[in-house]
Amino acid sequence: MVATNTSVLIIEDDDRTARQMQQIIQNDGYQVSIASTFATGLEAAKSSEFALILVDRTLPDGDGIEIIQQLRATGDQVLILIVSALGRSQNRIEGLNEGADDYLAKPFDPAELRARIKALLRRRAVAISSDVLIFGDLEIRKKARTVHRGNHHIAISPKEFELLLVFAAHAGEMLTRKMLLELVWNLHFDPQTNVVDVHVGRLRRKLEIEGRCQLIHTLRGKGYIFSEEVPLDMQD
Repeated sequence: MVATNTSVLIIEDDDRTARQMQQIIQNDGYQVSIASTFATGLEAAKSSEFALILVDRTLPDGDGIEIIQQLRATGDQVLILIVSALGRSQNRIEGLNEGADDYLAKPFDPAELRARIKALLRRRAVAISSDVLIFGDLEIRKKARTVHRGNHHIAISPKEFELLLVFAAHAGEMLTRKMLLELVWNLHFDPQTNVVDVHVGRLRRKLEIEGRCQLIHTLRGKGYIFSEEVPLDMQD
């Protein structure tokens, strides 16, 4: 299944909880669909496109983990967050082992739910197809090797394009200079140059076309993070 970055599915049988989650997610600009049973939730997950699925475990007609199992069995890599009253350690481990990307116990703090959702959605660029990557308003076309931000074409060098693909594939993760040297330049030693910093600096400036928000953040002495938000390490 192909995922978009604008739609979220909630599979939750408690109407009050579902509406609470819906409000939190809609406030961040996402479209939300709600399913209240195992059967309708699984059907929606298989037949429509979502950036993220929130699923309860104790549904009236099944365990939400079985939905995850069926989706993963088909190769579907949609982001999945379990939100369940089954919050013991072994429950969390089971959910994560079966393919969930995160697990939140009920009752939950709305602010924590929102933070976890945002963290999941910025973790990686969303593959719209085998050729196109979307990260917020940034569009990367791998075959054409083109980059657009909003309606603006961004001219970048071949090496900058390779660097951008690595950042997009590891969105939300801290990448050290050593990691970038290996992944982009295939160098397994430090050439004692500032080649990484120079290329990152050029790419960062190009991506910030017309004052758009910064995507590549420097963690001084550590490395870089590709994210639409300022990493916690850089916040006061």
